[in-house]
Amino acid sequence: MPKSKNTFSSVSAWRRRVAQRAVHAGWAWVQRTGAVSQERPGRLRFGSIGPGTKLAFPQGTVFGAPWIHLGDHCIIGEHVTLTAGMMPDLDLGPDPILTIGSGVVLGRGSHVIADTRVTIGDDTYFGPYVYVTSTNHSYDDPHTPIGKQWPRMEPVEIGPGCWIGTGAVILPGARLGRNVVVAAGAVVRGEVPDHAVVAGAPARVVRSWDAEKGWQPPLRTPAPVPIPEGVTPEELLALGELSDT
Repeated sequence: MPKSKNTFSSVSAWRRRVAQRAVHAGWAWVQRTGAVSQERPGRLRFGSIGPGTKLAFPQGTVFGAPWIHLGDHCIIGEHVTLTAGMMPDLDLGPDPILTIGSGVVLGRGSHVIADTRVTIGDDTYFGPYVYVTSTNHSYDDPHTPIGKQWPRMEPVEIGPGCWIGTGAVILPGARLGRNVVVAAGAVVRGEVPDHAVVAGAPARVVRSWDAEKGWQPPLRTPAPVPIPEGVTPEELLALGELSDT
């Protein structure tokens, strides 16, 4: 009797493994098929989408696509929301509202809400759950519910080469320069100069680059050692395997 029970348990475990593999394989097929690219835009008709750009499946809310322009070789993670205009089916005129440069990475669950112009420069990376908006609620009238008061809108500009940490919030009117680091959870408004690190809520500059003195205050960790020129991807993989042994 115990032998039969063990045999039954083994068969059940085998069936679960087979079912699990089938589910994972099916989901991988759905993700590949549902991804959006220049060659396979699906229902979305962006103002432009560059070669090599891909929106992972499942996508977040996307509307105002004709006024959204995506550069080349961008990676848009799962559940990323991209909107142009305050609501779907509006005529927003001849100019783009949301412009995302080439080589941009938007992490999973991020939101870019462009009720008015939002520009994200080339090679800018977002961590997960970043929130960028060109619109904020107003509360001028103390007698009217805030959600019923007309919002304020200001353009947002994020320069090239920036890194925006997980959970950061970029508010209307923000203008970030080149190669700015925004710490995780920071709330950014106003102007941030080139080569600055900002943190906090509201965010303030905590480190900046000086052409003569370098980073001020100085970095506490040594710079990473660059990969030597001429090293092939195959050699890097071999080194990785050696380090694991």
